[in-house]
Amino acid sequence: MKFASTRIITANIKQLAAFYEMITNLKAQWLAPVFAEIVLPGAVLAIGSSETVALWKEGSAEPCANRSLVLEFQVDDIDAEYARLKDKVPLVHELKTMPWGNTTFQFRDPDGNAVSLYMPSTDEAKKRFAVR
Repeated sequence: MKFASTRIITANIKQLAAFYEMITNLKAQWLAPVFAEIVLPGAVLAIGSSETVALWKEGSAEPCANRSLVLEFQVDDIDAEYARLKDKVPLVHELKTMPWGNTTFQFRDPDGNAVSLYMPSTDEAKKRFAVR
């Protein structure tokens, strides 16, 4: 099995796609007016309009309703990313090192989803990520 993507359902696909283009420095690939993907090494962030929900089952997903998922992006230079984004995003917390060895900061996207950028910072965390 291969983990392929995470999909966010949104009521404003153009706004959310533009936000993640700014965060990732990548252009969204628009496969349809109601569906875009940002292709990153190892995974895809898919963004679907709320109009796509009916293709599965009406009411099976709801935009702006998540409080249990955090999208995490590993970066090479956490200090540079923090400096680039801290005034452009609504911060949840500033830079800090977590007990498992990652230095991170967290913010929210326009739909309220939690997003973290992180970098392995302890020797143990660097070793763990070297084999992933």
